[in-house]
Amino acid sequence: MFTGRKPYKIVLFLMMVLPAALYAEPCERLLQLVSPKVSITFAKIVEAGNLTPAGSENTLRDLPSFCRVAADLKPTSDSDIRIEVWLPTVRWNGKFIAVGSGGWGGSISYGEMADALRRGYATSATDDGHTGPSASFIVNHPEKLIDFAYRADHEMTVEAKTLIHAFYGRDPRYSFWNGCSGGGREGLLQASRYPEEFDGIIAGDPANIRRNAWALELAVQTFKDPEAYIPAAKYPMIHRAVLEACDAKDGLKDGLIEAPESCNVDFKSLQCKAEDGIDCLTARQVQTAQTITSPVATRTGQILFPRVEPGTELRWSRLAGGPQPADLFLDEFRYVVYQDPNWDWRTFDLERDSAKAHAIDKDIDELNPNLTAFAKHGGKLLLYHGWADQQVAPGSSVEFYKEVLEASKVTEQNWVRLFMAPGMAHCSGGEGPDNFDKINVMEQWVELGKTPEQIIAAHKAAGKIDRTRPLCPYPQVARYKGVGSIDEASNFSCSSSR
Repeated sequence: MFTGRKPYKIVLFLMMVLPAALYAEPCERLLQLVSPKVSITFAKIVEAGNLTPAGSENTLRDLPSFCRVAADLKPTSDSDIRIEVWLPTVRWNGKFIAVGSGGWGGSISYGEMADALRRGYATSATDDGHTGPSASFIVNHPEKLIDFAYRADHEMTVEAKTLIHAFYGRDPRYSFWNGCSGGGREGLLQASRYPEEFDGIIAGDPANIRRNAWALELAVQTFKDPEAYIPAAKYPMIHRAVLEACDAKDGLKDGLIEAPESCNVDFKSLQCKAEDGIDCLTARQVQTAQTITSPVATRTGQILFPRVEPGTELRWSRLAGGPQPADLFLDEFRYVVYQDPNWDWRTFDLERDSAKAHAIDKDIDELNPNLTAFAKHGGKLLLYHGWADQQVAPGSSVEFYKEVLEASKVTEQNWVRLFMAPGMAHCSGGEGPDNFDKINVMEQWVELGKTPEQIIAAHKAAGKIDRTRPLCPYPQVARYKGVGSIDEASNFSCSSSR
């Protein structure tokens, strides 16, 4: 016979170790949670194993058993937001992660949901209110633009938390956001608009819509004129020259540019002495290289956008490969600004068209650096960006971070950190270490109060780790201690000197 407080302790112990589903509402009963704005279209247990979602070519492997819920959300009469919420039926860790979308959205981020589920998280994602990668859905649908910008993510989060409470009988202990590129932008918009929604936000390479004007300007300047075009076959030669000029500036020649902000390359040294060839640049191509690695400015010299950093040369084709700009960038102007699918990008004028785009986007998509409410709520913001990002100028994250520190009225600054990753491309890839456990960093920060002083990142070749390095909180950089392998993170330390 139990006496005193022992029964309470045993019940508490059982709640911690037994599968959460033992205390949950049956999965199928979630179909009843409908309202004028919410339709639950699917609620069914998925057994442990592999899953290939309909419409996806990727098989998600080694998933634990979970309750899979799909819903349609209609916060306005013109909204058509589709979401999925996945709820572990065993070993739920008591927490929730919402994952972001990329580009113009249009699909569910199943891979990121699978990663979260394997960690024991309840997780959710949305298609941002439309199907397909194009921005054509915006024409004559202003409410759908708002859904894409921030409302779909908010409505998804509210509904996901409702389903979590219904299924488990309790709210999540912690709620996190994890997104890169468009998903990074989405996380920052949630932090400013709904500051109490998340305890921690991971925002990588945030791609706000205004970068599309930057990308269009580079297109006009680098391949509108055929003489300006640099063939991709010349990229390795340019990259070698950039490394030769800047690699050793951090005190170590290792194939990575640790602090590219201080790197300025004179591409005239690559100009052909005679005929054009694979190992040199024409005079017009020299100008193109200088344009790519220079800030985008108005005719009066006002800088509108930071530059593509040195170290990105092997991936210049994303912005300067032609024969026309990538749809991701072009769609902003043909569907949002001019609402004309036949709009000619060759007519783009930086000052005129960036101003038109800003007038439309500023109230719904402009990143607000004043995150005071989020910080005072106790939220933690982990920003990261690859220095070799070929798609979103890395300096945009540096600028935003500085603006956050200035605009947010918070005495202690242990709630926000920016980590710049040398050699890392857009969200992943590149020559630098690009694999790091962002979620674990956030867990340690939010749950244990351990502000990240460095993050260990790894680079893989043929599936095997061949280099590790510490990523340092900006403006610190990783410095070699002078002893040991340059491929081991333990032989580096973070230093404030640049």
